[in-house]
Amino acid sequence: MAQDENPSTGLAADGIGGVLGVVGRYRRALYGFTLRVAAVTAVLGCAIVAGGFAAAWDGFENVREYADRNIANEDSYVAYADGGLAPLVRVGFVVSLLLLVLGLLVVSVLHTAYAVGASHAARDGGPLTARELWRRGRRRFPAALSVNVLAGLAVGAVEVAALMWWSLVESHEVPGVEPTPLGGTASPQYTLVGWVLPIAIGCLGPLLYSRLSVATAETVLERRSPFVALYRSWVLTRRARRRTLGMGALVAAAAVLVFWLGRYAAVPLTHPAGLGMLWLSDDNVWITGVLVKILPTAVALLLLPPVVMPVVCAVFARLHGELRAREEASTTSRR
Repeated sequence: MAQDENPSTGLAADGIGGVLGVVGRYRRALYGFTLRVAAVTAVLGCAIVAGGFAAAWDGFENVREYADRNIANEDSYVAYADGGLAPLVRVGFVVSLLLLVLGLLVVSVLHTAYAVGASHAARDGGPLTARELWRRGRRRFPAALSVNVLAGLAVGAVEVAALMWWSLVESHEVPGVEPTPLGGTASPQYTLVGWVLPIAIGCLGPLLYSRLSVATAETVLERRSPFVALYRSWVLTRRARRRTLGMGALVAAAAVLVFWLGRYAAVPLTHPAGLGMLWLSDDNVWITGVLVKILPTAVALLLLPPVVMPVVCAVFARLHGELRAREEASTTSRR
């Protein structure tokens, strides 16, 4: 038990080293499968974004006509005024929702595949192919998707609660707490209630996710129902909180780093993409501005499945196997 609660220098050496060993052993099957999923994700993601621009095309044309009319009349104007913003917001909401669903599908299918791969390696099951990964995991994919949806809703609820509390404070809705005026000094009440408390609530989200992180492997390998798998993940990680949180922090830091570097690397692409959109839209600077703004983020997100997700999924799949083995050993010793 003391070993479980120790944080980890050994964690990085043994845990991550073992993960890389599994990925290296079945790199053709696991990474080949990942590349196929990443390619399909890129195609579907680009199709969703392109469909969003197509659906919002008339809205951006109306915004341009409104702006051009006011400029010709030498009148002042506000961008996206005159009812031009609402249709674009609706399109953006639908596109964001579809991309979120796509992200959940990708995360679920990759977690399923890597759980199967880690289990196969633990049994020393011999060669493995990408087709075999999909064949073994596809029947449990709906359960894996349900687990990720439930975990996402739980973590999202915590993060929304933090944002809502911060919004209430900023909107003067919390009695006795006044936001700091511009150029003023923050009061102790505002610092504590308006900043420290929302940040503390928000930090509960990653902690909660770390406790639910092995639920996908549990539902895939042990054929648990989604709710039972989430409960079992909570039980399995109870005696390894620091280890689980440490591994989660490492892979989360890697994902953030790749995302940040991807956005930075994609900045040069905004110029030719902007020129292409200007040509396509007949010099509509409004729709071009949106494309230029979202392009680096889109490229960075598309880099996550092939670059980061193999390690993330393998980490949690191996962690599940270790925690299950320790639980079984503990049960055997008590008998």
